[in-house]
Amino acid sequence: MSIFNRNSDKRKFVKKFDRLKKRAIVAKTMHKVTIIRIMSIFMVGLLVVGGGAIGISTIIPDDINNTASSNGNEMLSVDKAASAKTVDNGSAATSGSAAKVDPKSKNSGDINDSGLVVDAKAAVLMDAGSGTVLFSQNGADRLPPASVTKVMTMLLAMEAIDRGQVKLTDMVTISERAASMGGSQMYMEPGEQHPLEDLMKGISMVSANDACVAVAEYLSGSVEIFVENMNAKAKELGMENTHFANTNGLPVADHYTSAHDIAIMSCQLIKHQKTHDWFTKWQDKMMVGLPGKQTEFGLTNTNRLIKQYTGANGIKTGFTQEAGYCLSGSATRDDMTLIAVVLGCPSSKVRFAEAGKLLDYGFATYDTVKLAEKGEPNGLIEIEKGEPSQINAVAGEDISILVKKGEKDSVTFKVEQDKKIKAPVKKGDKVGEIVVYQDKKELGRYPLVAEESSQKASLAQLYQRLIKNLAQ
Repeated sequence: MSIFNRNSDKRKFVKKFDRLKKRAIVAKTMHKVTIIRIMSIFMVGLLVVGGGAIGISTIIPDDINNTASSNGNEMLSVDKAASAKTVDNGSAATSGSAAKVDPKSKNSGDINDSGLVVDAKAAVLMDAGSGTVLFSQNGADRLPPASVTKVMTMLLAMEAIDRGQVKLTDMVTISERAASMGGSQMYMEPGEQHPLEDLMKGISMVSANDACVAVAEYLSGSVEIFVENMNAKAKELGMENTHFANTNGLPVADHYTSAHDIAIMSCQLIKHQKTHDWFTKWQDKMMVGLPGKQTEFGLTNTNRLIKQYTGANGIKTGFTQEAGYCLSGSATRDDMTLIAVVLGCPSSKVRFAEAGKLLDYGFATYDTVKLAEKGEPNGLIEIEKGEPSQINAVAGEDISILVKKGEKDSVTFKVEQDKKIKAPVKKGDKVGEIVVYQDKKELGRYPLVAEESSQKASLAQLYQRLIKNLAQ
């Protein structure tokens, strides 16, 4: 009988052989897995380089963007919107009996649901935030505007400042032509210099004709070119019943506008916050005259509305024998800014009283709902193959909704973002819309734009992003 020996040589050999066999199988398996991984990464890399079917956005987990914009299409009530940031002006839709007038349409006829009678040749009440006409009496009639013309002169100057073309601190030299202007003026001498801001203040407060010419020459090189720019801007704004022949409104042939058109350009001017400093200042002073002969010149605002009406903050008076007493007046209460334009009033007292009557009607009848401020974030947008890969979608403009009193709660809005956007994306490019509703009826759509630019990601950035996502 043979007895089994656990430690025999034969037994040791068998056990050693089994271990080697198992190691070989494991090594072979690991080798195959490694080859498969390397080939997978290599193939995906080739597809990325070649712009193939596998885009980087298909690799990034869906929950990255969904978490950031989970409420992207949620219907929001006005109560939620009220907690958002607000500004003085925006873009809007309207409800009730107020007629929304497209500034570029020909529909600027009479609108009067209140029975108001205004003692003026023409009158218009407009919501500055939305451009909605609330009242119009002969609003499309072509009439001489006198110094209300200067609204456009100031608007072009403020836009030039915004573009960086000029600065308020720039010194402007007064020309012979500027100094020779009659009517309302600052009595400046040829050759003297003033900061642009002093000239703008003179135009705003005392309706200085000489300052208008000086500003026009400084911005455009000549009054004639500046007037061409005034008319071009009027056309751009849809001012269909306007033609300017000078910068200041002194009587001249073929110089006319309408109450409706004045309201349009006034809405644009009042958006420039710096003008409020000048419009609301009652008195100021400055030095005029050549060096060594300077005298103090007092500025007293011609717009008495700012002293007489609560919330008044602008804009421009005007008077000639032909035009009568004119005014583009503005006032702000709570979130609402209204523009009241009256042309051809029989006296200065009447123009302020009639403008106040229009403003009273507007504030008593309507409310404004501010939904978004220009530049306010409204979710993240994923940029396919972009660097950065996500950017904020922001409101492209101020969004303000005009409603009848008591109808605020009927207004809702939702955010609609473009689902797939490929790089490159420039700052300001449209990436979606804010859709506004009243009682489920769509009132308007307003753009969402890219807060910043997103360039095409480099191969190294895409590859690094790919590896990071594969590892997760």
